[in-house]
Amino acid sequence: MPNQPRVLASLSAYACEGGFDGRYQPATCFTPTISLGRHPGPGEGEGLWTDYESVLDLASESGLFGVCLEVSWARLEPRRGHRDEASLERYARVITHAKERGLHVGVATIDAAWPAWLGLEAWLMPWVVPVALEYVAWVVATLPADTFSVFAARDFLTRGFLDAAAGPPWRRGAERDALSAAMNLDEIELQSRAAASFASSVEIDLDDVSESARYDVEEVHVRSLVRGAGPLRSARGLLARRGSRWVLVGDEVPLELRRR
Repeated sequence: MPNQPRVLASLSAYACEGGFDGRYQPATCFTPTISLGRHPGPGEGEGLWTDYESVLDLASESGLFGVCLEVSWARLEPRRGHRDEASLERYARVITHAKERGLHVGVATIDAAWPAWLGLEAWLMPWVVPVALEYVAWVVATLPADTFSVFAARDFLTRGFLDAAAGPPWRRGAERDALSAAMNLDEIELQSRAAASFASSVEIDLDDVSESARYDVEEVHVRSLVRGAGPLRSARGLLARRGSRWVLVGDEVPLELRRR
């Protein structure tokens, strides 16, 4: 019988932390489509950037096995070559706190709200491969996570080629471009794995958590910890803010997400 994958409650930094795509804030690939009114931005999300510890305390008290943090590339490198060491240190403190509370911590290094300076169609460009590899190596060398995965929601990275609500409506040859982008993503993942140890992973919704055992991967990331706001929000969240407090939504954490 194959080993059961680790099942981690995942959250998107972009959806939950607040502080993106506004004036003087890190700009992401969503900035143009937000400006065009095609969808709302994340606003202040759930304000987790300053309140991660409270959420992680409750996650531990609720019996969760672990969490996956989809760290924000846009926050960590808001301009090409300009790395925000203070933000990286903040993520490191968050991870250390979670581990001290007995949570397994996974980190997904490349999220689906990549920096605006990469361009709307970044994954089509050959030059993005070495840039992404350098960024991933920096994150992995610094953050004290238990495990790493290269991508969060990898399928979402090519949405602009096939989804008229996300990408340019004038695009032609979308399927061919999606395949070309996938080749660059494959190369990023292949070279990252050659340089360091990464967990194989898949991302699913909370409604599908009962099916997590069927995936032939090391980790299943369940978009569930906090719902958040904006285009990367989860459909549902296990934890929610009620005034100044965080509470568990529902009666209990699904068995698949709990400590065994």
